[in-house]
Amino acid sequence: MSEEPHLLVETVDDTILVATFNRPDKLNAMSNELMRLLEEAVDHYRETPELKVMLIKSHGRYFSSGADLREGGGGEAKGFPTRGSQIRESHRRLPSGMRRVWDEIEGMEKPFVVAHHARCVGGSLEMSLSCDFRLAAKSASYAFPEAKFGVLPATNGVSRLVRIVGTHWARWMITANMPVDADDARMMGLVHKVYPDETFEEDVLAFCRHLAKQDSEMVGASKIAIELAKDLPAHQAASVERLVNSSLMLSPHYKDLMTAHVASVGKGKGG
Repeated sequence: MSEEPHLLVETVDDTILVATFNRPDKLNAMSNELMRLLEEAVDHYRETPELKVMLIKSHGRYFSSGADLREGGGGEAKGFPTRGSQIRESHRRLPSGMRRVWDEIEGMEKPFVVAHHARCVGGSLEMSLSCDFRLAAKSASYAFPEAKFGVLPATNGVSRLVRIVGTHWARWMITANMPVDADDARMMGLVHKVYPDETFEEDVLAFCRHLAKQDSEMVGASKIAIELAKDLPAHQAASVERLVNSSLMLSPHYKDLMTAHVASVGKGKGG
């Protein structure tokens, strides 16, 4: 009997690519096969102009338990390392491709949405930190279990968590090894929105449909501008937004939208 695919991929409304972790009996642990299929889906998303949003989700009692430790947890299947340089190189070049995929998700000029219906830990949380929008069901929760083994979440876990929630809450989750529920995650800035469990799937899809309607050039430019502005002094950040907008406002699409809007306002249809 053949095994079910570790990742299911489908298209909704011709504009939304949905990738679903499909290992509920294994707590949706991120196997090498799942990572291979996820990278293929990310590549397909990048190369298909008609696709405007990629949604990553799962089903089962965990969103994901993180890297599949039975496969070495992402790179140490042959036993424990004996040199610090070996560990560092393993983190940098994980055979599963995690770091490569997370960097592509963060850097691509298209939006990624991740939807957590349940517990999200370890590598799956590190993946989620790379996504542009994190949506949670009321029953979702978050943790970095690496501290239980005396180590850090090192596939961009520390670096991206600090950038999103700051050092204050990063200490709570990493140093103190404290889990957080969906409401706390929303308060910390870890997730953007918490929806009721009963309507979660519908709410997530409604958000993705809304996002898919946004101008693609604006979305891509905003990802670059926001990342640059975050790390620059205020006056330099202001220069970035002027520079990016000067490109967007020269687009014929901008002129068409503004002309249509002004016309509708003149007829009393907008404001």
